[in-house]
Amino acid sequence: MSPRAEGLPPRLPRLSPLTFALTVAAAAVVLVSIGQVAPSPGQLIDGGPSMVRLIDRMTPPNLDPAFLARIFWRIVETFQIAIAGAALGIVLSLPIGWIAARGVGPFGNLGAFLAKTVISFLRTVPDLVWALLFVATVGLGAVAGTMTILVDTIGFCGRFFAEAIEDSEKEPQEAIAAIGGNRLSILLGAILPDVMPSLINTALFALEKAVRSSVVLGLVGAGGIGQELQAAFDLFQYRNAATIILVIFLIVLGMEWVTDRLRRRVQ
Repeated sequence: MSPRAEGLPPRLPRLSPLTFALTVAAAAVVLVSIGQVAPSPGQLIDGGPSMVRLIDRMTPPNLDPAFLARIFWRIVETFQIAIAGAALGIVLSLPIGWIAARGVGPFGNLGAFLAKTVISFLRTVPDLVWALLFVATVGLGAVAGTMTILVDTIGFCGRFFAEAIEDSEKEPQEAIAAIGGNRLSILLGAILPDVMPSLINTALFALEKAVRSSVVLGLVGAGGIGQELQAAFDLFQYRNAATIILVIFLIVLGMEWVTDRLRRRVQ
């Protein structure tokens, strides 16, 4: 007996004409995009020898002690940019996320809408664009990088903090409201204890993201190891560039390992 005879739902859902047309249009856009901007097999084959020559010029990496010492202090600066920007951004994201939480924030739905609009704007503008704006504002160096990470962290954490606060358990909030508690009391007494694991997870992801972002901000003059990488490529010092790329890889790998362990502890 067929599944339909048993009264079971079909394996594939029925598509309305509008849904079918939109699906076909989306598939067409994907195929056209692949055809216009994706590399062709011929381009990959032609570029293969150039890639081999570049890798040959990048090996072996430069392990000169003086160069490694200079890289070390750039790494320290990169971590300072990431930690300072992420820490400030996370702290500021909590009140912004509270304001953006619909039905919970202190300024009602209008305040939540405006706060979410600001968060969306901060998240929409790419990191390198923020870095260029801050370099033009405060000049070259780590301060511009820290401000970039701060803004990017607010755009990232603000959204997830707001969603976590909106999805928090309602019964404890109603209990505090029933005995005369205000919105701040509800936040401190009911919401934060409930959503704290989610907030910590989001903060750890933000810190990990900040480390990756701070690595490339130096490409536009916002401090950190990225400035050394840009200089190495500009001066055709490919062995130096190989060393920096390996160091960046180790930094990102180590940061992911640390944050993964911290997330397991929180869970």
